[in-house]
Amino acid sequence: MTQTQQADRVTTANQSQPRKFWMRWRVRLGYPMAIVYWLFAAPTWRSIAYGTIVAVVGLMVRAAAAGFLRKDRELAVTGPYSLTRNPLYLGSAILATGFVVAGHSWIAGLLVSAYFAIFYYAVMRNEEDDLRLRFGAEFDAYAARVPLFFPKFFAGNAPAAPTAHESDEAFSWAQYRRNREYRALLGTIGAMGMVWLRMWIRARFGY
Repeated sequence: MTQTQQADRVTTANQSQPRKFWMRWRVRLGYPMAIVYWLFAAPTWRSIAYGTIVAVVGLMVRAAAAGFLRKDRELAVTGPYSLTRNPLYLGSAILATGFVVAGHSWIAGLLVSAYFAIFYYAVMRNEEDDLRLRFGAEFDAYAARVPLFFPKFFAGNAPAAPTAHESDEAFSWAQYRRNREYRALLGTIGAMGMVWLRMWIRARFGY
């Protein structure tokens, strides 16, 4: 298959209705979901402190993944990608857990958890279809040895030994910046600030 034909197949997959549906509604529902979360949140100093710690772990996972990801150029299989095919989304899940803890509300927590489980699973599957079209057998071999989401840490499921080329690859701060992962850090700071504001409003006005 020529590169032009492969690009046409990827473009067609990117324009598929299921992908467009999940991507569109993930964004559209994200903002009202955040507002409802904020209204139901009942944070305390302790919940915000614990939630921030969890969120930092999520940011670290995302940062590590971003430093290995070269979008649209090559299949990422090293670093965090040797443990899970979706380390960015794993980091996002941990990050979301941090906000569940910080919010200190089972309603807010259930809302965030449901949103993530429904939309991000579908998005991961849709993106994998794109990767399969783009990289073919290389992606199939990778998917056969590395799980979709939950990383494998146990000896019986250890990742395959990297090739000589893969062993030379290392985390890159330049790649981190190129992927604009710093926006996740800035967004988290702003969002946690809004959680703190919610705590202040509840303490000041009682609601």
